[in-house]
Amino acid sequence: MRNVVLGIGFGAGLVVAVSAWWNSVDSALAAPGAASNGTGPNGAGPSYVAGQELLTYSSSVDEHRDQLTVIDPRSRVVSIYHVARDSGEITLKSVRNIHWDLQMEEFNCASPRPREIRVALEQK
Repeated sequence: MRNVVLGIGFGAGLVVAVSAWWNSVDSALAAPGAASNGTGPNGAGPSYVAGQELLTYSSSVDEHRDQLTVIDPRSRVVSIYHVARDSGEITLKSVRNIHWDLQMEEFNCASPRPREIRVALEQK
């Protein structure tokens, strides 16, 4: 009976410790008063914490790899990484400064193109 009580006490203490640790991780990721958007540190999908430097998005590539997209909005750089699920190995796949991409008005567009829409609206 004593072992059962000690086991329950140890298990409860472990749950409290893990819960406290998880809350400290969440607090470290979200500064007080910062709005959080996304699924958080371990979930798939977009994750952004106001006041932080980077935006991240994770998705599944296939059954063996996940893709991590990291966007630096200040420098306008997008980086793509593949992460092996079994080993955790990270491979950089692509890096691109999108500043000039964002300056383009159209690219690979079908009609009506943005310029055509703007001209039509201006004629009214």
